[in-house]
Amino acid sequence: MMERVEPADAQLDSPLGHASPVVKLSIALVWLVGLATTTAIVPPLVLAAVALLAGLTLGAIPPRTLARALAPLAIAALGVGISNTLFSAANGDPTATTLVTIGPVRITVEAAIGGIALACRVVAIASVGAVFALTTDSTRLADALVQQARVSPRFAYGALAAYQAIPRFGEDLTTLRQARRIRGLRGSWHPRLLLGLLVLAIRHGDRLALAMDARAFGMGPRSQYRVVRWRWPDLALAVGALAVLAVALVLGR
Repeated sequence: MMERVEPADAQLDSPLGHASPVVKLSIALVWLVGLATTTAIVPPLVLAAVALLAGLTLGAIPPRTLARALAPLAIAALGVGISNTLFSAANGDPTATTLVTIGPVRITVEAAIGGIALACRVVAIASVGAVFALTTDSTRLADALVQQARVSPRFAYGALAAYQAIPRFGEDLTTLRQARRIRGLRGSWHPRLLLGLLVLAIRHGDRLALAMDARAFGMGPRSQYRVVRWRWPDLALAVGALAVLAVALVLGR
């Protein structure tokens, strides 16, 4: 069963939860661009540590919740690091320094450093994304995108509705499997389930489009039920994030 990742009330009431979602999203994007400008190991480690510390303190995220959210991404980071180390072009360079030789496989220091750097970058991106998701309400994010970032309401609230429809795919899959069992077929995985899910997704999309058109989304100015305002802590958070990025890049040199 597919589920949405929704923050608890404690995280939404925290200082990081009260911050503007647009500011937090902008910080994540700026940090991502900053990581793309360096191949050093130190910058992603600094950013990951700061993001996790902010999530635990300013975001009031329980350590177990944060660890559970990061566990699959940590495994992915480990796989990225190992694969890039084993298949790096530096392993075939005779001038590179040999780190270890396992049978016919030669691993050089340069390949290991490159693999570790990529793994650390994945960890940093995963840490920032997990803290953002666990301290941001999806509805408030859509409101902030419309009011503060001037995103089209049709796009913002359409994306919100699509995100909130994720659990419905799990319910549809369960219904399709039960229908197959009633007809005497196996309820386990079958390619025809994909076709059924596609048909149901199209039907849900048509209903959603009609509902949004009935509420005149994208037809002109709209009043706001939940007003998202800029606050001084948002500016302090943005300045602090830029300072952390600058320090991390300097340390990476």
